[in-house]
Amino acid sequence: MLRPFVAALILSSVAAPVAAAQQSPYVGRETLPIKALTADEIRDYLAGEGMGFALPAELNGYPGPRHVLDMADSLGLSTERRVVIQAVFDKMHGEAVPLGEAIVAAEASLDSAFAEHRVSADDLESRLARIATLKGRLRYVHLDAHLQTIALLSPDEVRTYQRLRGYDGHAGHHHDGPPA
Repeated sequence: MLRPFVAALILSSVAAPVAAAQQSPYVGRETLPIKALTADEIRDYLAGEGMGFALPAELNGYPGPRHVLDMADSLGLSTERRVVIQAVFDKMHGEAVPLGEAIVAAEASLDSAFAEHRVSADDLESRLARIATLKGRLRYVHLDAHLQTIALLSPDEVRTYQRLRGYDGHAGHHHDGPPA
């Protein structure tokens, strides 16, 4: 037979997680204008930011144009090479901003459809396919910029980039340029 004190301890340890589990981690998001996006995410999409879309490249030794430009002096890049890398960044940014705007608009439309209880299964599928296509395209734009950038750098510059970014040579295996 359990002593009353032990029984109370067991019951309280079981009841506390159950009560805590009932509150959603999304509390507060119901007041957001677009429930699926935070204010920071909206800002980043609209600004054409990377938002981690290029992590497979960045963390596997493929430098990004924005960071290369930021480190141009440390990398010893000539004015001519800075201009070429700036062009890669400008093209990426020029494509990323309208894609980000389209993603925010599509998410707002999805949110509105649910808020107004006017979404059907077919409608939902087409809305989600559009959002997925836009996000896939945005990710492509960012990853492609990393591919273009590594082709413009020497192996030594890539190693210096990795060190300056804090990867200490542990990021990726392609320090001798892009794979064949």
